[in-house]
Amino acid sequence: MITKRTYRKFNPQQKKIEELEKNSPRFKRVYSEYELMADQLWNLENTDTSNIPDDFIEAIKLQTEYLEEEIDDWLLENPSK
Repeated sequence: MITKRTYRKFNPQQKKIEELEKNSPRFKRVYSEYELMADQLWNLENTDTSNIPDDFIEAIKLQTEYLEEEIDDWLLENPSK
């Protein structure tokens, strides 16, 4: 079984994220995409990237930031009870 990795930025809201994933297929897809992009970005930043164009890495960063903002919006709209 694969252990679900928690992302530092959203660690305090992990319980709310789990609740949203259960109740909203859209949130689950967005958060899943964020996890994938964050992993890819981490891998790119921590390996030899001399053969990867800077604009590609910047595009990954931009997409990850966009997804973070969308997740933040979800968490603000659905505060913990």
